[in-house]
Amino acid sequence: MSNILVPAVATNENIQAGMLKNMVLDPEWFNGDRTKFEDWWRGIRLFLKSNRVMETDDRITVILARLRGGVVGIYIQRKLDELDGETGTQDWEDFVQEIKITFSDKTKAADAEWKIETFKQEKKNTVDFMIEFNALAMKANIDELHAIFLLKKNV
Repeated sequence: MSNILVPAVATNENIQAGMLKNMVLDPEWFNGDRTKFEDWWRGIRLFLKSNRVMETDDRITVILARLRGGVVGIYIQRKLDELDGETGTQDWEDFVQEIKITFSDKTKAADAEWKIETFKQEKKNTVDFMIEFNALAMKANIDELHAIFLLKKNV
């Protein structure tokens, strides 16, 4: 019996998966610079999704592998010690919350909070105003009641 190489069948799913991987760049390393965390975090989430990294332990490992240097190195060591402990696993939502609290830029939230308090529609298109208002509300981490109050006050 001869070994004949059979070309892989190009299915629509394989083509789409390959295209998605090619379109999403590797987010590179995160060195602890809080001003770059938001963009890096968005990039790592897209990278995980495009590479179909779905298991919590695998996701955490990929993220930890892309953290380098200084304070980030200390965080990785603590996290690895924790994961090597008794349970060896962590809840994904808890990990996401922890890494966001640890590395997000707190000044961006404060700036957004200050800006949304005085944000006025003026002559802006309503849809554009609402998109920007919602983005500021998310960054400022304000609750829905306060957002409604500000909308009524500033429109």
